[in-house]
Amino acid sequence: MSKKPIVGITMGDASGVGPEIIVKGLQSKHVYEQSRPIVIGDSKMLERAADILEIDVTIKVLGNNSEFTTTYGEIACYDMNLLPEDLPFGQVSSEAGHAAFEYLRTAIELANNGRIDAICTAPLNKEALHKGGHIYPGHTEILAELTDTKDFSMMLSSPKLKVIHVTTHVGIIDAINMIEPERVYNVIRLAHETLTNSGIEQPKIGVCGINPHAGENGLFGYGEEEEKIIPAIERATKEGINVEGPLPADTLFFRAQRGDFDIVVAMYHDQGHGPIKVLGLEAGVNITVGLPIIRTSVDHGTAFDIAGKGVVDERSMLEALRQAIELAPGR
Repeated sequence: MSKKPIVGITMGDASGVGPEIIVKGLQSKHVYEQSRPIVIGDSKMLERAADILEIDVTIKVLGNNSEFTTTYGEIACYDMNLLPEDLPFGQVSSEAGHAAFEYLRTAIELANNGRIDAICTAPLNKEALHKGGHIYPGHTEILAELTDTKDFSMMLSSPKLKVIHVTTHVGIIDAINMIEPERVYNVIRLAHETLTNSGIEQPKIGVCGINPHAGENGLFGYGEEEEKIIPAIERATKEGINVEGPLPADTLFFRAQRGDFDIVVAMYHDQGHGPIKVLGLEAGVNITVGLPIIRTSVDHGTAFDIAGKGVVDERSMLEALRQAIELAPGR
């Protein structure tokens, strides 16, 4: 029997729902049967979340020299002690933004040193992150920079649909400028490799166009499909990758969730995120592919409007943990 992987769970922005979804998610006995979850954050934020949720649980404080062990009925926390006990809920805070960065940086360091086998992230707030002095679009870009990864992409996964992105957290005009054949090809290749490694033989990949009806032979747009996408598809096809496109996005996602494709390559953020989130925030998981370490995440934000109210839905956290466990080395 393989050894249970250690999954490092970063707390994200503690002004949001991160601590609550972690505490609630770690009430699942199944998580402990399959892994050793270790929270990387502030133990006092977990204690506060447990009080709000009226959950009786022991918070086990770990330090740098501690053995990473935990048992069901307790939550082990690699305690970084960065935040005040009275951190306000639902407010953008430079302290919380800096702490969220430090939790992630520490998790990456622990993964690189072989102390944890995968990272599962709770949400951070981008405005708070910037106020805390860390100018990144989001988790994905931090992970890429701190692991010196040049070729990476965001993949969203739900039970009915998987989507991988050519561009993510940039404006639509910038996204179109950033889409180039080399980048499109690399994302197709990452999709193929990721699904092949997960056990899908010759996965079927559908590629979105940029314009309505994928340009309809030049009727819409300025030839972006012919210039930016088709050369990448032709190159991937020559290498034996089962890829089709560019296809109209308004029908491709329907076809994919029906089963015609194993994954969709989306050109920009909202093109890919919208269909996933229509299928249900509770089921979506964000996976960064191309990294030397495993990283999954909930597919929702910090939810400042409900933070501290004890009404969080932990299902996306549980799904993110499940996929982190499945993808962890040696499983």
